[in-house]
Amino acid sequence: REIKQLFGLSERTIRRWTEQGIIQATSSPESKDYSFDFHALTQFRRVRELRSQGQSIRQIEAELQGQLNLFRAEVGRLARLLTPFEEALLLHEQGDPKAADCYVEAIGEGDNVAEAYCNLAIINLEQGNLAKALDNFTLSLKSDPRHVEAHYNLGNLYYDAGELPLARLHYEAATQIEPGFSLVYFNLALVYHKLGESAAASAALEKYMQLEPDDEEIEALKQLLRALQDPRRPTR
Repeated sequence: REIKQLFGLSERTIRRWTEQGIIQATSSPESKDYSFDFHALTQFRRVRELRSQGQSIRQIEAELQGQLNLFRAEVGRLARLLTPFEEALLLHEQGDPKAADCYVEAIGEGDNVAEAYCNLAIINLEQGNLAKALDNFTLSLKSDPRHVEAHYNLGNLYYDAGELPLARLHYEAATQIEPGFSLVYFNLALVYHKLGESAAASAALEKYMQLEPDDEEIEALKQLLRALQDPRRPTR
């Protein structure tokens, strides 16, 4: 879930890459959750860069496959090379509470400030501190108005709070910044539907299906799309 929030990838894509060994992870026998090391987190950051350049998931997957077995890091040497933000990212994935302090340190040193604020906000969400999360997502956008994850997560916060116009504002901003960010279109379709904008909801859902043709719920989504496109069916 944290990887999904941090990097804007669908859970299905993350799980498929992990099961195929494209991105290395360890799993807990007690749960189906995965843990990712620093190399994997570096790969996820590379995915985000490639997506921002307009590459498709399949193109990105091909590049990741070409990188397999190229990463060889000595633990002691790696520890000395980590920036505060990189250390925070690693601690965050491990569930270490010291991650928040490292993000604050990164912000103070000007190290990936927008991402540090965004990830700090995600920690706030995990702790149930919605007000602080809202503040830090906003500070992330103040540092970088085009930070897509901050827009996406603010959209989620406002959607959950019933502030649909604000949710729409941030989701639409995310689609402008990163047109290939599939999850945004799904959430945007829900917002449009609740606002009574069936045509816009239909277009957003259709875009999501184009970007995620392998979604396990694709047939259900097609039925929903047909319902949205049928003017005889009332919307709620």
